[in-house]
Amino acid sequence: MPLPPLIPLEHFFDNPEKAATKISPDGARLSWLAPVDGVLNIWVADRDGEGAAPVTHDSGRGIRSYFWSRDSRLLLYMQDAGGDENYHLFAADPQRPGRPRDLTPFAGVRAGVIALPRATPRHILVSLNLRARDLSDAYRLTIASGRLELVGENPGGVQSWRADRDGQVRAAFAQTPDGDHELLVCDDEGGPLRSIARFDNEDGGHPYAFRPDGEALWIGSARDADLSRLVEIEIATGDETVIHEDEQADLGGPIISGLTGELLAAHYRRDRVVVECFDETFARDWDALADVHPGDPAIVSETADESTWIVTFDDDRDPGATYLVERGGEARFLHRPRPWLPSEDLARMTPRVITSRDGLTLRSYLTLPVGVEPRGLPAVLVVHGGPWSRDAWGYDAQAQFLANRGYAVLQINYRGSTGFGKSFMHAAEKEFAGKMHDDLIDGVEWLVDEGIADRDRIGIFGGSYGGYATLVGVTFTPGVFAAACSYVGPSSLVTLIRSFPVYWRPFLEGSWFRYVGDPDDPDQLADLEARSPLNKVDQITTPLLVVQGANDPRVTKIESDQIVAALRERGVSVEYMVKDDEGHGFVRPENRLDLYGALERFFAEHLGGRS
Repeated sequence: MPLPPLIPLEHFFDNPEKAATKISPDGARLSWLAPVDGVLNIWVADRDGEGAAPVTHDSGRGIRSYFWSRDSRLLLYMQDAGGDENYHLFAADPQRPGRPRDLTPFAGVRAGVIALPRATPRHILVSLNLRARDLSDAYRLTIASGRLELVGENPGGVQSWRADRDGQVRAAFAQTPDGDHELLVCDDEGGPLRSIARFDNEDGGHPYAFRPDGEALWIGSARDADLSRLVEIEIATGDETVIHEDEQADLGGPIISGLTGELLAAHYRRDRVVVECFDETFARDWDALADVHPGDPAIVSETADESTWIVTFDDDRDPGATYLVERGGEARFLHRPRPWLPSEDLARMTPRVITSRDGLTLRSYLTLPVGVEPRGLPAVLVVHGGPWSRDAWGYDAQAQFLANRGYAVLQINYRGSTGFGKSFMHAAEKEFAGKMHDDLIDGVEWLVDEGIADRDRIGIFGGSYGGYATLVGVTFTPGVFAAACSYVGPSSLVTLIRSFPVYWRPFLEGSWFRYVGDPDDPDQLADLEARSPLNKVDQITTPLLVVQGANDPRVTKIESDQIVAALRERGVSVEYMVKDDEGHGFVRPENRLDLYGALERFFAEHLGGRS
């Protein structure tokens, strides 16, 4: 089989042609994201696609996600400034294009959407850290006027709020001072919150929605089990009933009818998405999607009467194929976000199982270049961020780009990755630069032992935690990697944790302090210092590329500055890319193209791939 042509970087990392299509609740109009002068904006057309026109004219970072108001009159979206993550909620009117209104115009305040209640379509429920920067309260926002009404005051530790079907905020999910979880409810909105259940940190307890009668909540809980299950908890008594569980994966979440409030299904992600249906009609329509496209389907939008779905399919070689599905009827193809990507030139992503040196099962994904025998290849270990996240099957632009350049790409769900049960999650406690990194090295050894990779031509690349893992790779295991790129990666666990945004601080006890350490504890401080790549910078001999967003509130610029400065002080060459208009990950397409252009050249020079 001949080698595929080099696919231009723009085809992977520039703006999509069209993406994120939704249907208005009344079914009359379609909306989507598409560029206007090179910047993603919201477009609207009638249901048949006629009369397409942009509704917004953003000229900066672009719009990444949006949703319709319940009355089908407005399009609502979140946007921050330069990547600072202080999101504002905006409303755009298709009748007045280019004139969006900022519904939360508060400097330094972070907005979130709690719900768009069907019962009160003129209102949105939002969270704002307006009263105190470290506490997010619940507010009812009147869309037309921007009026705010405080309907849930955060007593401390509340991570999220939930409303019932009447649009009343009546539940909160909180972290306790010792890092565990608590489920709080009130009988009437604005009334005193009371605890109905406490969960150990590893057991979860996250609430998804109220039962239609408002007398119970559906939650995800791993109490008395290793994997998270769908559980119903009675508000009056706290009694719990297991609704459904999977034998292989944590609960991804329930699928709930917006029309009736009833449970329709539960979804899980093993190697691929698995859906267990509870409703016969939903099961019929869901199963019919298998005849539309072989990828993993997701219902991304639906009409208020739930007769019409917008469905996208996640597929390793056909990304984002989008259809309008008349339930019980026809499926009409709408678009592919990147129609210029030829499926025959893209690589298959294959689930693989790797066993760690201490016996854990590491569910991983291997993407091999097209047209070459998978023997003795240059390879790149791509490490996911979080670390409380996971890699999954489907289209991955980074993996496809690297495979097209001739690299075998391995993505490992190392211990601490989510979705594989609480014992796997908590096997990562205090294992930064320890067993979490051992898992990555075990993956490298697997690649070599299988004959896939040339031991002398293996690179490592990742963002956020993946950037930290990259820096650990070149300091704690300096002989393993021939080239490394840290993308918004922390170099010191001490300065990282001390710089976290103020709204993170109430939740550190159950996350960073528990899993990594508290720098204000002298004993833990020493351990954090020992696990920080900055303090082993004298071990770095591997060619290194460091990439940073200047406005990043999570991994601040000092993390990259200080390791680059330390290397240059030693006379060690290091490439450093900083973008002044970016935060935690690059959004602007010109910056993404600069990043991956540099990465292409860097890996070609040091690993020998195509460019």
